[in-house]
Amino acid sequence: MGIVAGLDSSPDFTRIVVCDSDTGAVLKQGYAPHPVDRPEKGGRPSDVDPQAWLLSLGEAAGGGLLEGVQAIGVSSQQNALVPLDAQGGTVRPALVGGDKRAQVAAADLVDALGGRRAWAEAVGSVPQAAQPVTKLRWLARTEPDNARRTVSLLQAHDWIVWQLLGRPMRRATDRGGASGTGYWSAATGVYRPDLVELALGHQAALPEVLGPSEPAGTTPEGLLISAGTGETMAAALGLGMGLGDAVVSLGASGSVMAVHPEALVDSTGMITSLADATGMHLPVVTTLNAVRALRGTAELLGVPDLEALSELAMKSTPGAHGLVMLPYLEGERTPNLPHTAGTLAGLRRESMKPEHLARAAFEGMLCGLADALDVLRGRGVEVRRIFLLGPAAELPVVQAAAPALFGVQVVVPQPADYAAIGAARQAAWSLGVSQGTLDPRTPPAWQGAAAQALEPGDELAVGQAVRQQYVSVREQAHPGAFHA
Repeated sequence: MGIVAGLDSSPDFTRIVVCDSDTGAVLKQGYAPHPVDRPEKGGRPSDVDPQAWLLSLGEAAGGGLLEGVQAIGVSSQQNALVPLDAQGGTVRPALVGGDKRAQVAAADLVDALGGRRAWAEAVGSVPQAAQPVTKLRWLARTEPDNARRTVSLLQAHDWIVWQLLGRPMRRATDRGGASGTGYWSAATGVYRPDLVELALGHQAALPEVLGPSEPAGTTPEGLLISAGTGETMAAALGLGMGLGDAVVSLGASGSVMAVHPEALVDSTGMITSLADATGMHLPVVTTLNAVRALRGTAELLGVPDLEALSELAMKSTPGAHGLVMLPYLEGERTPNLPHTAGTLAGLRRESMKPEHLARAAFEGMLCGLADALDVLRGRGVEVRRIFLLGPAAELPVVQAAAPALFGVQVVVPQPADYAAIGAARQAAWSLGVSQGTLDPRTPPAWQGAAAQALEPGDELAVGQAVRQQYVSVREQAHPGAFHA
C-alpha cells in the first residue's frame, strides 16, 4: 500500500511517526516541543494559541520527513476547545487541559440539567472541569463578549485537520473526539445542541462526525487526511486493543478503560462512556489517586524517588503485615467520595516499619484501580488482559503485585508513542479503504505493541487475600460506597 504518517499533538509537543502501511513498522520519526511559555515550573497553561500546534508540527516534519507519505492521521490532546468566529478565526486562545477555572462551571452545569443522572443519561458523562461543554459555560460566564462571537466549535485534532486541508467549508471530527465533548452521545451517535446552548447561551456550528475509516479530505497535493481522533482513542488503536482488553493508566490520578461493543450508560456517573476509533466503545472509570499516593508516601518516608520506594516495598511481603492504605488523598471519584481523606488501617507494632508502609501504598493504589476495574466488570465488560501504562508500570513492586491483584494477565508495553502509531494506523485504514484494499469495518492488522507479559500464576490466591483485606477496610471506613 505504501507509507503513512501519524501525528500526535500532545499538550507539550508534536511527534510524527512514518510507518509502513502494511505492517505498521516505524520507518522514521520527528519531534518538536510546542513553542509555549510555561506559567510556572511543571505547570501547563490553560490558554494556548493553536498556531503553536502548527509551528511545532512544521518543525517536527522538517528535513523531508513526510516525503513519499500518502496519508496522514492526526491524534491530539483531548478536551482542548477552539472557539471560532464567523470568519473561522479563533475568538480567543484555545482552552486546554483540566482547567481548574472551570470547576464552578462544572457544578453549575450539573445542576442546570437536573443532576448527575440526567447528564449520564444524556451524553454518557457528568461534566468535569476539563470537558469542552464545561469550558463553554465558563466562557459564557466570564468572557460574555467572546462567547457571543463564538459561532462554531472545534477540538484540537479537528482544528489541525481543518488547517492541513486548507480550511475547507466542511469541518469534521470523529466519534472518539466527539464523545469527550459533553454534547455528543456515544450511545445514540448524535449531538445534543441543546446542551451547547445550555452552556454557551446560544447555538454553535459543530463538526460533522465521520465514520472510523472515513477520510476528512484530501489536500490540494493529493495527500489523504483521515478523520483523526483523541489521544486516548489513538493510543488504544496503536496498542492494538480489542475485545477483552483493558488499559490501566498510572498517572498522578489513575484510569481504567476497556473495549466494549456497546455504550454503557451509568446513572451514577462513575463510568464515562467514550467511543473508540474503530466503531466500538471505551468505557472509562477514573480514580483521583494513583501515583500521587506513592509520591506522598515517599515524602513521608524521606525516600528520594519512586524507584527507591519500590525497592523498600519489595522488602515487605504481600499484605504488608496487615497494613492497609485507602489512598483517597484528594478525595475520590471511584468510589464517589469527593470530600473524604485517606485512611491507614492495621497499625500494629510489627507493621509499623517503613517497608510495610511502602508496600501498603503500592497495594492501595493498585486495589483502588482494581475497584475501578470491578465497576466495569460489574456492567458486563470482559477483561482478559490488561495493558499497564505509565512510568510507574516499570517499577518491580508494581509488576510483582499487579497480576495477582487484577486477576488476569498484565502486559507492560515497551515505551513508544502509541497515540502517533494509532493515528498512522487510522491513516493506513482510510488509505486502504479509498484504494479498495481494506474493509471499512476492520482496521489494518498491524503487529501489536512489543511488551512484557506477566501472569498471576501461583500468586492469584495471595492477591485475592490482599484485595479482600483492602475491601474490608474500605467497607468499614465507607460502608456502601459502591452502592449508594
